[in-house]
Amino acid sequence: MDTPRAVVVGGDPLARTGLAALLADRSDLAVLAGLSPADRRTFATLHADVVLVDAGSTEPDEWREIASSLPVVALVTGETQAAEALASGARGVVFRDAGADRIAAALVAATRGLVVVEGTLSAWLRPPAPSNASDSEALTPREAEVLALLAEGLANKVIAQRLGISERTAKFHVESILGKLGAENRSEAIVIAARKGMVTL
Repeated sequence: MDTPRAVVVGGDPLARTGLAALLADRSDLAVLAGLSPADRRTFATLHADVVLVDAGSTEPDEWREIASSLPVVALVTGETQAAEALASGARGVVFRDAGADRIAAALVAATRGLVVVEGTLSAWLRPPAPSNASDSEALTPREAEVLALLAEGLANKVIAQRLGISERTAKFHVESILGKLGAENRSEAIVIAARKGMVTL
């Protein structure tokens, strides 16, 4: 197999330059460029095989389109960023301080169709044994549908279109879900739901 070609994406110029330098001169990976999210239109001309995204300086909306055509590995700082990245289409999540070898290994694995999750995060993402179903039972069938779409990273407008309901109704369901799960925002709701085995990321 040819050496996988990677592109580093980050909103912080220093961070993406540093990451590109960290992975330079490796025999198992070729880093083509370090780009800002605004440069994503140039990806096709680079013929990259995989994308490394610095999730700390790049919003999911800025690279979700890239993830639809190329495997993305996101560098994260914790569980919330990991949930957001996976919900936005990332094929892997690795901690920001993982080191060159582990980051490169994750990128190579992603090019081979594997889903890569940081060791400590994999235990968190694994659904727990169904010892208490009260949490999922507390959601109505419609709220369960909305929660599943939330886990896909969809906005209220898109959720409404998918379910054939008004955007206002979709927003009402989202707020109800947040209240029942004790979450302050959508990202936290996804994290809590994943921990409880209510959604699969």
